[in-house]
Amino acid sequence: MSNDQPPPGPPDDDPFRKKPQEPQEPTGPGEATPPPADGPRAGGGSPYGSPYGGTGGPYGAGGGGQPPPYDGGAYGGPYGSADPLAGMPPLAPFGKRVLARIIDMIIVFVPLVLISLAFGGVEVTYGGDDWDEVADRVNSGRQWLWSLITLVAYVGYDTVMTAKSNGQTVGKKIMKLRTAMLNDGRAPDVGSSLLRAAVLWVPALVCCYCIWWLVIVITVLTDKPYRQGLHDKAGKTVVVSTTQ
Repeated sequence: MSNDQPPPGPPDDDPFRKKPQEPQEPTGPGEATPPPADGPRAGGGSPYGSPYGGTGGPYGAGGGGQPPPYDGGAYGGPYGSADPLAGMPPLAPFGKRVLARIIDMIIVFVPLVLISLAFGGVEVTYGGDDWDEVADRVNSGRQWLWSLITLVAYVGYDTVMTAKSNGQTVGKKIMKLRTAMLNDGRAPDVGSSLLRAAVLWVPALVCCYCIWWLVIVITVLTDKPYRQGLHDKAGKTVVVSTTQ
């Protein structure tokens, strides 16, 4: 029996001394490269996976997920998909969008009427042949001031509610809808919300009320595949259904 002692130091087969093995190359046509030891990375999913954005992926809190599966190329997104609506919640039905807009208009209109009554009301002239007098009243400084107040009220309401309330105005919250950025599903920031509201309200209240609303309705009904009105295209947003 030999009395030779093993050399000093840990044995060669000590697992703490071994270096990580390099991935093995396939040795034949029927063999595949083995997966990493820690398994596949968890995917993040679409940012539209929850009513107010996902929790994984590069656009959610977790990070490291997959990019949106729908086509964001229209706004500079590098990703594409056969189905541009894949991963998104259902687009908002047109009827619900109209009802939500009516609710929001009433919410802004009622305080404006009360303020107007407090300052003597809006002067309306019926009949009479002195059209110059009528034009002078319409073009008076008071009338222009009131138009400016109305414009600021509607644009401000839409901007603040969209940017600060997860893309939901009061009308959209009642109808379970929300406005989201098309490229990543998050709530629009102040800049996008302001641009969207300005395109919607400035032409309608300044020059072409009925015609502009008709244009908005037609663009929402005919746009494919996202049902974007001109204001949605300006803000790069889409209106979708939500559970809250």
